Amino acid sequence: VQLQASGGGSVQAGGSLRLSCVASGRTFTNNVMGWFRQAPGKEREFLASIRWRDGGTGYASSVRGRFTISRDNAKNRSYLQMNSLKPEDTAVYFCAAGNPILSALMFERGYRYWGQGTQVTVSS
Repeated sequence: VQLQASGGGSVQAGGSLRLSCVASGRTFTNNVMGWFRQAPGKEREFLASIRWRDGGTGYASSVRGRFTISRDNAKNRSYLQMNSLKPEDTAVYFCAAGNPILSALMFERGYRYWGQGTQVTVSS
C-alpha cells in the first residue's frame, strides 16, 4: 500500500486548508485511514481517523470542531479539512492506513502504512 499526501502550504491564522491522501495498492487490506502531525521537536500526534467501510470517525480533542476527516471510497482518498487554523497547527502532516484495534486507534503503532508528509505552516 502506498499513500501520497498533498495539500499542505502556508496560510495565515484563521485560514483553512484541505489535505488529501490517496491510497494505492492493496488498499482493501486496511480498514482505517488516520491523520497525524509532527511539529519540530515534538512527538507525532494523532488528529483524526475514519473507517473506510462506514465512515465512522474519531478526533483528538485538540482539533475536534475545527478539523473534519472524510473519505471518497471510489477514489481511495481521504481528506482532512482544517479550519480556523492557528500558529500551533504548524507541523508536517501525515496520513496513515492500517487495521488498528480500538486501543491503538490514536497511536502510531496502530497503522502500518504511512505517507511522506506534507508541510502546513500557519503564520500569526
